[in-house]
Amino acid sequence: MLVRTKITCALILSIGALSGCASGRIADVGQPDPERHGAGTSGGWERSLTPFPVLREDGTPYEIPFLGGFNVPRPQWADIDLDGDIDLVVQETTDRLLYFEREDTPNGPKHTWRPDVFSSLQVGEWYRFVDVDADGDRDLLAESPFSYMKLYRNTGTVGQPNFELIADTLRDTRGEPIFSDRQNIPNAADIDCDGRLDLFIGRLVGTVTRYEATGVITDDASPFRHITDRFEDIEIIADPAAQGGIPIPLNDGNIQPQDGIGRHFPTLHGANTMALADVDDDGDVDMFWGDFFEAGLLFIENAGSCEAPNLRVTPQPFPLDDPIQTSGYNAPTFGDIDRDGDLDLLLGVLGGAYNGNTTTADNLLLFEQDHDGSFTLTTSRFISQIDVGSESVVSLVDLDADGDLDLFVTNKIDPQDLSDSKVFLFRNNGKSTDANFQKMGEFKLDGAYHNAPAFGDLDGDGDLDILLGTWRDELRYLRNVGSATQPDFKLIDSAFVEITRGSNATPTLGDIDNDGDLDLFIGESSGTINYYKNTGSATKPQFELVSDEYGGIDVGRRSFPKLVDFDGDSDLDMVIGTESDGILYFRNDGSTSVPEFLEIETPFPAAADLPAFVTPELADLDGDGDLDLVTGGAGGGVYYFERHSPPRD
Repeated sequence: MLVRTKITCALILSIGALSGCASGRIADVGQPDPERHGAGTSGGWERSLTPFPVLREDGTPYEIPFLGGFNVPRPQWADIDLDGDIDLVVQETTDRLLYFEREDTPNGPKHTWRPDVFSSLQVGEWYRFVDVDADGDRDLLAESPFSYMKLYRNTGTVGQPNFELIADTLRDTRGEPIFSDRQNIPNAADIDCDGRLDLFIGRLVGTVTRYEATGVITDDASPFRHITDRFEDIEIIADPAAQGGIPIPLNDGNIQPQDGIGRHFPTLHGANTMALADVDDDGDVDMFWGDFFEAGLLFIENAGSCEAPNLRVTPQPFPLDDPIQTSGYNAPTFGDIDRDGDLDLLLGVLGGAYNGNTTTADNLLLFEQDHDGSFTLTTSRFISQIDVGSESVVSLVDLDADGDLDLFVTNKIDPQDLSDSKVFLFRNNGKSTDANFQKMGEFKLDGAYHNAPAFGDLDGDGDLDILLGTWRDELRYLRNVGSATQPDFKLIDSAFVEITRGSNATPTLGDIDNDGDLDLFIGESSGTINYYKNTGSATKPQFELVSDEYGGIDVGRRSFPKLVDFDGDSDLDMVIGTESDGILYFRNDGSTSVPEFLEIETPFPAAADLPAFVTPELADLDGDGDLDLVTGGAGGGVYYFERHSPPRD
């Protein structure tokens, strides 16, 4: 990356102003801990983040095991409730903020997710808590679709902030709408120490626009005036060659040789993030820039003073002694997390030009500043949770025949080895009424990408075998050549069943016709259901296609079926996970031998409370006689919902 001076034109779009009002009130800090008592209810289900102990391989507990995983965390440290410590806000998905209240304990800081806080705020693709009106509390700037800015004013009190929507499309004092590309995350600070907040917006062309706050927020007056579209003549330009990046084709599609390099790497501008902080404690505010085409974080030091800033300097990779290297598009926030008097760095990795698949799990990095000004990476998962990467699939099965259910979690692709994907085993060391899981590491299976296992005794020898779905249009048959208590799965056939079309085959097994052997249903990418009748036997299965559009079921995309007796009438019902519509329920109104599936209103949590690419598994983990819900999803983690009412007819 480099900074250079060049005259360019800025494009400012204009649309009509909108107005409206909404509020989001922070949760009472005295409420029951949602990590122990549930994180909200939905349709008779209560989401729980720590319903029972879940341990890492080294025996230490996950802080919030069932949070659901992060792929693109956009963090901000801020003391929003003015209680003297810095809490954490993370945005992982559009329009949704996750607020983690900090509590200092003898074992270090604890972060408690408060699910009701900010739940009513619509923030688009980015947010910033900053004090726009200089009244001592933080207001909220956020993205207004598409690529404009909205403002929520904080009208609350200490410990009880309240956010009121003042402008749906924020305008400056000229009446021009303030435009910020939705993939760029701006920031604000008082850059010149005049008591007024300065707003900085990074542009896709690499320049920086500056606005200054007027100090007043009213319904009919803009809180910002435009200063310049070329703050300090900064222009950030990416040079992939300097990063060791991949060659970029020219317009004719050919890679042109270049002396000394062998490939042509054009300079590039990209989506960006920004942070402003006095990281070197010299009394003035420095600038930090994360870019889609930058594998690290750029430090633009303020070489001037608080009253006379000077950022006309060459940006340096940060930290200076050991620069960050990730997949790119890094979102920084600074704060004194360890209370030692200097600023630490929390970095969310959104995934840029250097293969975002490598950072789908290790993407919330804490760098603590040492007394000599250097920074040390202390964790790449600041919020500790089950997270295997992206698009996780969960299975609950008694793998070791000890009477309780163990947990399998698979991923789309292994962030540590992009040539493969992984299956992880969490062994249940508790009992059927009191689960206690510990990660045992990778469980070796001859799979591919998007592994989706279906367990069942296919050869009638009393132990569990596997039909394994993958990203392809086929299922693998892995026979257990070990025992019921010590399984050893051997690949027998890599294409044991092939579906007629589509990909992402997701199998489920069950004796749907009550003839003593296991039949097969398969979901796939196009959203339909494939039904294969077992025309063999309980010891030698032979699956024959009956329909690749079974029952006319079409859930849109990425069907993920499970056969389970959900309503307790002794026949198998079908629940189906989807890409974006939550979990659908098809009740069996036929019998154990002649099924008749009828779609009824879903009795499961609302789609808004579930992840994308939901992969449901139902089992009684707490021994209370009803089925709990465990599911994977897009974030690569696991969700857990406890059932509190009987299935709905």
